[in-house]
Amino acid sequence: MHDIWNPWHGCIKKSEGCDNCYMYFLDRMRDQDGSVIYRTKSGFNYPIQKDRKGNYKIKSGEIIRVCMTSDFFLEEADCWRDEAWELMRIRSDVVFYLLTKRPERAAANLPKDWGDGWDNIFFNVTAENQCRADERIPILLELPFKHKGVMCAPFIGKVSIRKYLETGKIEQVLCDGENYDGARPCYYDWVKLLRRECEDNNVRFVFCGTGRRFVKDGKLYKIEGNTLQTQQAYKSGMSFEGRPIHFDLYDSFGYPVAEECLYKPVYRDRCDSCSMRLSCNGCSSCGKCDGKQRGKI
Repeated sequence: MHDIWNPWHGCIKKSEGCDNCYMYFLDRMRDQDGSVIYRTKSGFNYPIQKDRKGNYKIKSGEIIRVCMTSDFFLEEADCWRDEAWELMRIRSDVVFYLLTKRPERAAANLPKDWGDGWDNIFFNVTAENQCRADERIPILLELPFKHKGVMCAPFIGKVSIRKYLETGKIEQVLCDGENYDGARPCYYDWVKLLRRECEDNNVRFVFCGTGRRFVKDGKLYKIEGNTLQTQQAYKSGMSFEGRPIHFDLYDSFGYPVAEECLYKPVYRDRCDSCSMRLSCNGCSSCGKCDGKQRGKI
């Protein structure tokens, strides 16, 4: 996927949300061990890779999700993190979405000139249940990041974060059910509670997907396939746009990137019924999929 950058791969399980880790499952399908951590070869320098015309493959204004098959603040990756930070410094015109279950390690592993944070870094913590929300979100709120968010995924327990949202420091909340082997149920009542708390505080809320096991009105639904899961989440109408999230992005000379020069997402017809639309980077328009693509902003 064009919106993912995995500078390293592999992870050590940290909490309840890791029990049925999708990365471990997919690695197992390839006869690999998900606990083996290594720096990726061709992928490490992805943010600065260029096409045949000499242009960056990642366009100004794109949102790139970092370490989706690991954890950015994993201790075993300490020897590579400074290089990763440097790439994010170079691409100050790109938004990097960081997600971690280890916020307690963040403060000691920031660049020396970090100050109050870089505007192109969107820092998020995982809060799969109330225990982890109360453990990680207070740390999140105290850390020097300009943009902060929460990801309740896999959503395996009721979570209330109203008191944290009321600080005004959280810009986005996402939730998603669990997939693959052993998927635990996600309850619609949990989703509605989170949505209500976000709406009351005008914070963007994205119900990404139901997961394989979804409980609504006391009935358990088995929903197989990511496409169907995102479609069902979209039909629920639970996602809420909230107040705009603005990133001040700069080119290599330190000048602000003009609005008209920023990346405009391209969506396909099937994207119209996808719950990820609010937080998605759009289609890469690589031409590999069937059907015609059309641009929408």
